[in-house]
Formats: sequence, C-alpha cells, structure tokens
Amino acid sequence: MNSIISWIGGKKALRDQIYQRMPIQIGRYVEVFGGGGWVLFGRRPDSAMEVYNDFNANLVNLFRCVRDRPFALLKELNFLPLNGRDEFGVLKRYLEKEEFTSPYLKEELEIAERYLAPPEYEEIKPILLENATMNDVKRAAAFYKLVRLSYGSGCTSYGCQPFDIRKTFHLLWEGSRRLRDTVIENKDFEALIRQYERDDAFYYCDPPYYQTEGHYAVAFGLEDHYRLRDTLASCKGKWLVSYNDCAFIRELYHDFQIEAVSRLSNLAQRYDGGCEYAEVLIANYDTSEKLRELPVQMNLFGSSDAGLFCYAKA
Repeated sequence: MNSIISWIGGKKALRDQIYQRMPIQIGRYVEVFGGGGWVLFGRRPDSAMEVYNDFNANLVNLFRCVRDRPFALLKELNFLPLNGRDEFGVLKRYLEKEEFTSPYLKEELEIAERYLAPPEYEEIKPILLENATMNDVKRAAAFYKLVRLSYGSGCTSYGCQPFDIRKTFHLLWEGSRRLRDTVIENKDFEALIRQYERDDAFYYCDPPYYQTEGHYAVAFGLEDHYRLRDTLASCKGKWLVSYNDCAFIRELYHDFQIEAVSRLSNLAQRYDGGCEYAEVLIANYDTSEKLRELPVQMNLFGSSDAGLFCYAKA
C-alpha cells in the first residue's frame, strides 16, 4: 500500500529498487529515518519485527495516533473540515506554539460569562477549556491537515488547492491496520541503531540528503552525516542507505558497496518531463543476492527481447 501522507524525500519512485536489494533473511526490519514511511507501507508484512523511527515528533505522534487511536483521530478531523489560507495559518501556529490559543480562550470565556446564565456558563466552560487544550489526537489532526493542505507537503506554505480531508479517511483506516504490529519510535538515529542492534537486523536509512538538509524540520548538520557513517560502520547487522549521488557521499562511504540508481524527479516533472534524479544506494552486504533469486525471462536464443520464452534463474 501507499503511505498515508506524501512527504519530503518520499521513496515511492525508488522503493521497488530498494526492495530488490534488501537481504533475503531479515529478523528485524528497522527504518531509521522513517519520514512518510513509503518503503515501510509498501513492504509486505512478514515474520520480521518492524520498527519505524523518526526524529520529527509531530510525524511520530501522527503515526502513533493512526495506529492506536484511529476513531478519535477521524472524529477530530471530521470537526469543521475547512480548507483555506487562514486555517492553514492557525494550524501552523497551533503546532509551533501551543499556548497561542490563550488569547482566544480568554475572549471566549469572557463572552460566555457575560451573555450566559451562571448554570449555562458553568456547563460550557469545561467544553471551551477542553477544546483549547492540546492533546496527542488534536496535535495529530492538526499536523495531518497541515501536511495535506501545504504546498509539496512541506508544511511551510499553503498549497492554494481545494481539498476535502474526509476523502482520505480510508487511507487512515488502512494505515491503522498496517501499523498495528509496528513499533514506532522517536529517537536519535544513533540511539535507535544501538538499541535494536543484532546480527539479523536490517536497517534502511534515508537521511536528509547532503546539502538539502534545510528542507527538513529537524536539523541534520555535516557532523551528523559523519556520525551516521561511523554508527553504521560498527553495526553487526546489514544496512542499506539511500543518498543523493555526489562526490562528498561517495568519498564518505568509499569503503562500502555503492550503486548508482536514478528515479524520476517529482518536482522537475512540472517543467521538464522525464527528468531524472541521480541517487546512490550504499550497503555493507551483497545487494545482488535477492536479484539472483528472481526469475529472468529468456527466449530460445538466450536473450529477453520477445517471442517464445521460458523462465530460468539468472
């Protein structure tokens, strides 16, 4: 299945190539920089333990609420499902500064006390206080709307497009079922890798790409690229990292297997159809082991052009 959200750096266009290069035997599947979870959601559930992690607390809270509290989340999303620049600004401030509702709450309480009889005021006061209090579900709903209403899912600017959030409710139900046995973490990547370290663990890492770190809400500096390399170098298990193809990354991981791959560039498609984005897949194991197990189409003359064919192992 697809992810419940689009996300910066999502791996929808590359995930088939990633699946083909995963180890055949996996005891623990760990997504270290989970993001939108495109690789996780598209992966067929098996007997392996699954771990989703991201350092973005709002993202992790959304996934936890989708998994554990889908009824409450859908109820919250269905309340005043507006779509406009003003609401986008309110949601953004709501997530950036929790106490921003204080002036509005004070004004509403004063109006209610002035125009309502004391029994009615005492009845509505706790309702107003509850609506002004941020909890996990309210925060998840606000963040989900912000992602859906923003330009390029970047959560920074309004997308200026009509959108009914209720049309996505089926995705949240599917996501809840898919995540039911998935461990969801909110840890620094080094702490996470150390925690789940074992010989049969497999880590898929999709860190912020080099020199594109400013597009992400969570800081990831130059020292973090080095720290990730050093952490992975000492791993007992297997790992696969996706990065942008550049001289710095190739030099940083020159001791490991590096394979150049490409995908369609989602943003560039609007201006240059067919434009591709160069990436690399880096691993500490032989990534061709699964490919060698796949059936290869062959014809009578040993090629795979067309005509009469049979299937054989490569």
